[in-house]
Amino acid sequence: MSFTPTPVPGPDAPLKAALRYGLIGLGVLVVLSVAIGAAAAGLPGLWGALIGSAIGGGFILTTAAVVLFGAKLPPTMAGMVMLGSWVGKMLVALLVIAILNQFDFYDRMVLFLTVIGALVIVLGAETYGVVRQRVPYVTVPDAAPETPPRED
Repeated sequence: MSFTPTPVPGPDAPLKAALRYGLIGLGVLVVLSVAIGAAAAGLPGLWGALIGSAIGGGFILTTAAVVLFGAKLPPTMAGMVMLGSWVGKMLVALLVIAILNQFDFYDRMVLFLTVIGALVIVLGAETYGVVRQRVPYVTVPDAAPETPPRED
């Protein structure tokens, strides 16, 4: 009789699951939003759905990837990386929106609804991935003060 132990997930398993489920959710969103956007607004709807998926999904998935990367760093460095990535994402998002504002090849309403859908669906999928993981943890009790043996 042989015993094969069940592998214990690492401490970063919830973050990896969040990325995996977030990518799956984003893939489903892309397919649905492209189909609905193209049916509702034609080629501009298709472009709006693709751009909205990239903006919303990229924004959220980047956060999960940075947290996964930062988990291996010392706390102060991880905080700086998170803050830097947030500022960078905000600048990129503002720049993309400013550039897109000059063009009219995409449907703005489809883009808006797809970005909102990406935020909700990808965050929900990531949350499901984290909550679904079972990671064991151990709490070590404080050392009990040594008491001298009782003499009766």
